[in-house]
Amino acid sequence: MGRGAASRSLAWRGGVDRRAASVPRRERERVRFLLDIGAPSISERLSSAAMTLDERTLSLAVVVLAIALVALALWVAWLQRSDALLRRRLRRILPEGEASGIDEILDRQLNRMDALSERHDALNKLHRELEELSHRTLQKVGVIRYNPFADTGGDQSFAIALLDSLGNGVVLSSLHSRTDTRVFAKPVQGGRSRYPLSDEEQDAIRKALAPTS
Repeated sequence: MGRGAASRSLAWRGGVDRRAASVPRRERERVRFLLDIGAPSISERLSSAAMTLDERTLSLAVVVLAIALVALALWVAWLQRSDALLRRRLRRILPEGEASGIDEILDRQLNRMDALSERHDALNKLHRELEELSHRTLQKVGVIRYNPFADTGGDQSFAIALLDSLGNGVVLSSLHSRTDTRVFAKPVQGGRSRYPLSDEEQDAIRKALAPTS
């Protein structure tokens, strides 16, 4: 009787062990079945997303490329316009049939500008010298005729002032009588003289310094 009970116990344990071993196998087969069913749908979803992404990227790339081409065309047009303007200006500078480079042309133009600057400075210097010289030239003249003697007829005596722009110069006076003629010269500095002046000589100086209308 003891042996029969022991054998039944061993058989029961073996059945339990087989069921326990079979449970993980069923779970594994179930998971594998689910993965086999879901794998195509997941891959299809991934491929469709990749296709959508590729289409969007391609569209964006086409738009960017079109914008770049338009910008490049505008830049090329601007370069052509600038080149045409530069060539037009060079034609004005270059003589007919000239084939020199731009560097040589610019060097010649700079040399001409330097020469013109030197001539301009020389002309300015000459202008200042002439202006200073013109101040010392006789520019103002005043003449007074009169008759200092009662026994002579006509206004044959005179006083003449010859002055520059600063009132410097000389006043000449001539006294004519029946017997002789006397001439006097007196220096004038700033409209005045260190020698005594007659009324006629003063009138001649005032007349010379008077502003002309």
